[in-house]
Amino acid sequence: MEARPAFSKDTSFFGHPKALIICFLTEMWERFSYYGMRALLIFYLTQHFLFSDQMAAGIFGSYISLVYITPVIGGIISDRYLGATKSVIVGGILLVAGHLGMAVEGSPATSTSFNGSITVVRDEVSLQIFYLSLAFIIMGVGFLKGNISTLVGSLYSQNDIRRDGAFTLFYMGINAGSFLGALVCGFLLQYKGFSYGFGAAGIGMLFGLAVFLYGRNLFGQAAAPKDPQALRKNILPHINLEIIIYILIGCGILICYQLMQMPSLVGGLLTASLLIATATVVTYSLTKCDARDRDRMLVCLFLMSYQIIFWALFEQTASSLSLMTDRNFDRVILGFEIPAAAFQSVNAFFIILLAPLFNVAWVVLAKKGWEPSTPAKFALALIQLGIGFLLLVYGASLAIDPTKIAITWLILMYLLHTTGELCISPVGLSMTSRLSTPKVVGMMMGCWFLASAAGNYVSGIIAGLTGSGNIEGALVDPELALQSYIEVYLAAGLYSLAIGIFALMITPIIKKFMHESN
Repeated sequence: MEARPAFSKDTSFFGHPKALIICFLTEMWERFSYYGMRALLIFYLTQHFLFSDQMAAGIFGSYISLVYITPVIGGIISDRYLGATKSVIVGGILLVAGHLGMAVEGSPATSTSFNGSITVVRDEVSLQIFYLSLAFIIMGVGFLKGNISTLVGSLYSQNDIRRDGAFTLFYMGINAGSFLGALVCGFLLQYKGFSYGFGAAGIGMLFGLAVFLYGRNLFGQAAAPKDPQALRKNILPHINLEIIIYILIGCGILICYQLMQMPSLVGGLLTASLLIATATVVTYSLTKCDARDRDRMLVCLFLMSYQIIFWALFEQTASSLSLMTDRNFDRVILGFEIPAAAFQSVNAFFIILLAPLFNVAWVVLAKKGWEPSTPAKFALALIQLGIGFLLLVYGASLAIDPTKIAITWLILMYLLHTTGELCISPVGLSMTSRLSTPKVVGMMMGCWFLASAAGNYVSGIIAGLTGSGNIEGALVDPELALQSYIEVYLAAGLYSLAIGIFALMITPIIKKFMHESN
């Protein structure tokens, strides 16, 4: 295809450059594969490998947290060396390999009980392939996720009126992929098995990579390597810089492969990273900034703590809540049983439905001077999250049969969690870039993703607390399992609601230190 410069005036795709549809389809298929695999992961760990709920939740939380960290690394390598086009291709190849590797199912684990102790025998080869596949996916997301968004931005000048509309269309692609991935892979798991579900995720990513390779020349020089000559320069005999970068990416895969087998080490590294990042931001704010910038930087750091709490609870969706859906909910609708994994598509469905309404609502409220401030939106997110859990607990307490909770309570919880997400997720990066001093915006963006990673890791710890339903592959009394879920979600709901109300009460104080006139 003919190369075109950045900021193309082409309007062939809904008034936008043709390259936008390449980004749209690539990211749609990437999210299809990511969320399709994610919907199956907790079931694969507990039903195929017979891990306990606690161990499975730890692996799941470690995986999700690393997925949030690697885009920071991938973005740095892309900006300084490879460029966005090469980075997306590298990420796509790694993702295809990882997702297809997940389809290597191997023999299911077996468990035996003797004198009250349970012994689980797992297919060690398929287990190691599983860990390695997760590592490929972690690094693949790191190189594709952020850079495909960068390519969307490269198609428009800063003052192009089509820019916001482009990202809206792109966001639709993300959520369409998320919705279809969980739905399709969930049904394939139910009726064909894990290898079919994971295989579909891999084929979806293969489609995305093929689309991007077809249209890669549409992005012009804006997505090319910063210094192509430097990439070709030999650093070692017959080994240039680009090859060394790929070798380092391979080393990163091996590191992730090891970390996936040591969830506690991931937690230690995240804790240390958070402490170092916090100390760095505080020190910089106190020593390098004037009073106004100091206050804004510290407020930005403080607001990031909200999202650790939010994601730690919200991400129960793909772990403990999925297991509860499978074990304790009546999933028969109009005589047809819906797979538990498919319910993870409900969140994406509500986002597709509600995101445009929220965008319109914020604009209307802003014109009237009634739009909630960023701290207030964050507080409202926590309040809605808490109410969602409390309604779920209330509905579960009404059930006579512990395996027949009405599914409407789960959907209602998803609705409230989604409206909460729309109050925190879309405005977080905007808040970070707005409150940070220009010299350290990149560092603060890294802190935002680090906080997201921490929240996702903690979600695994919380999910592990619900683990009375499965012990090394042995199912226990559904009523006992339900009681465990109710206790944890009741605490989650009350804590989230209380923290959200407190956050709303201190919002006027936080706004004062933001130094914003409106």
